Amino acid sequence: MHRADTHTTLAMRAKARSIAASEFRSLTWLALPIIVTQLSQMAMGIADTIMAGHVSAADLAGVALGGNLFWPVMMLLSGTVMAVTPSVAQLHGAGRQAEVGEVVRQSLWLGMGGAVVFVVLYGQVEHLLRWVEVDPRAIPVAVGYLDAMRFGLVPVIGYFALRYLCEGMSWTTPAMLVALLALALKVPLNWLFIHGGYGIPAMGGVGCGVATALLMTLEMAAMVVVVLFSRLQSIRLFDRFSPPNAVEILRLARLGLPIGITMFFEMAVFTAVALLIGRLGVEALAAHQIALNINGVTFMIPLALGVAATIRVGFNVGAEDFDRARIAGRVAIGSSALFAATAAIALLLGREALTALFTPDAAVATVAAKLLVFVALYQLFDDGQATAIGVLRGYKDTRVPLYVTLIAYWTIALPLGIVLGYGLVVPALGVFGFWWGFTIGLALVALVLVTRVFWMGRSVASIRAFAAR
Repeated sequence: MHRADTHTTLAMRAKARSIAASEFRSLTWLALPIIVTQLSQMAMGIADTIMAGHVSAADLAGVALGGNLFWPVMMLLSGTVMAVTPSVAQLHGAGRQAEVGEVVRQSLWLGMGGAVVFVVLYGQVEHLLRWVEVDPRAIPVAVGYLDAMRFGLVPVIGYFALRYLCEGMSWTTPAMLVALLALALKVPLNWLFIHGGYGIPAMGGVGCGVATALLMTLEMAAMVVVVLFSRLQSIRLFDRFSPPNAVEILRLARLGLPIGITMFFEMAVFTAVALLIGRLGVEALAAHQIALNINGVTFMIPLALGVAATIRVGFNVGAEDFDRARIAGRVAIGSSALFAATAAIALLLGREALTALFTPDAAVATVAAKLLVFVALYQLFDDGQATAIGVLRGYKDTRVPLYVTLIAYWTIALPLGIVLGYGLVVPALGVFGFWWGFTIGLALVALVLVTRVFWMGRSVASIRAFAAR
């Protein structure tokens, strides 16, 4: 009997290892196109910064100001329609593809309805900018930039809904190809609208907004073509018109709004910290921005793993293969932890060389290199929490991550950063104090959410309850 039990245990372990290897391959193939997609989107923002900066300081400030008002809202709206990914992944896993089209149609009502609200609000943004007494030289550029960008908001939310449809069906390549196409067109379109030509007047920094709005429309059109003329034809998304269904829209909102709000407030806390660090001087702010940019690049890997985990966990939950869903989640978190450790070592060893790429200013480079030590430590927690959130989304567990991140960011990380940075109780640590706040806050988020992932993987009753939402 003992020998038989041992044989059974060994067989179960071998099966688990085989599943883990299979899920690792699936996660990798799903994540690689997502990484390229995210880096392409980052590169488009960098192009705006560089090209507007070569026009004038006022144009750069106006574009930056407009972007700070636009991108958090877009994260809120795109995060809300991200409810499509776990919903479609679970339907796909359950073999219920016939229901996918209606989910996407109702998500379009939800996302585009919210987008229309902000299209109207952005038309009044000049009053806000004058009320907060922004430098008047930047206001015309910011207003013109947002006037253009707001007309791309509805199309880009449509793009995201269709992108999440593809991702929910375990197909991440279309979004990558569309993002690469947009990136290839971004610089020439920026140049055309910034400097003028072919009958188009020179618009300066406002031209960045015009180019981006056009590309947002193009991205949506490209995704429509993908859905119409690919293997997704079987979903029959555009075969009929669906009026708004309050019950389904409310279900999607309950699932998606916590995602959108999480993304919004995560971006907002970084904006708040940048403003607070700005009081410490331009060197501190410049060094902080360099550290954030470097962290942003490395963050694409765990972020992509998180999206891939949403897809694989959602698919396996839909198929009611809960053991495989649990293993997929653990493989994703383990892979993220391995990458974080590797990235941390690389950042520590190459911090001086990396910061030298961003600035010739020795004072800024010195502070930035020291901040990369914090970024290396921060990696270990930030990467884990990002991937854990993706795993939990696959289970349709979106509210707990919202509560955890709000508490950790806004009641722990930010206040602690202020206390340490400004020296309200202890000696002032300057910009390093804010990064200590970030690191401690993210450590708490990672601990709670990774623990939640392990608990969820073992609780079949909870998995079924969340899947029914």
